[in-house]
Amino acid sequence: MYGLGDVGFFDRIAPLYDRVMPPANGEVLAAGLAHATRPIDRLLDVGGGSGRAAAALTGPEKTVVDASVGMLGRAREGRGLSAVAGDAGRLPFRDGVIDAVTIVDAFHHLPDQQAAVREAARVLAPGGALVIREFDPDHPLGRALVAAEHVIGMGSRFQPPRGLAAGLDDAGFDPRIVDRGFDYTVVGVRREE
Repeated sequence: MYGLGDVGFFDRIAPLYDRVMPPANGEVLAAGLAHATRPIDRLLDVGGGSGRAAAALTGPEKTVVDASVGMLGRAREGRGLSAVAGDAGRLPFRDGVIDAVTIVDAFHHLPDQQAAVREAARVLAPGGALVIREFDPDHPLGRALVAAEHVIGMGSRFQPPRGLAAGLDDAGFDPRIVDRGFDYTVVGVRREE
């Protein structure tokens, strides 16, 4: 799911990750999920690592999908979440069986971002929501983050909100930018077929 160097990095830092990262903002994620036009009973947290975002949400059945086995161990053992090793570009779920997908602070690590968006569209039922929390490379703090991740050897590719929204539109979503800043949220609602 991540670039090869990124997976190794996250496997190595898995034991420390939750100690240094702040909790995900459940209110912001819930506001994004509220754009769905169907009930949310089943949610995938793609690139969810240790389950930080999934743990911030209440309600649906949640499954963390990630390529880092070390991070998934933290989601399972540390948070008691369902966790599946997988690639965002080839999700191990049937068509139309998921109500919502979140990708929180991870989209920039995905080597094939459009494949990940297409896969989210494939597994989501019509009216389901894809909620992506990312960092804006055009924001001053975003430029610093881009530089820092490249210095440590990550293959990160950041997109500004408009670019991400355009990619969602191309994949069959009704996209909307719901907040902006250093970190921002883009929501796509899966169109009826």
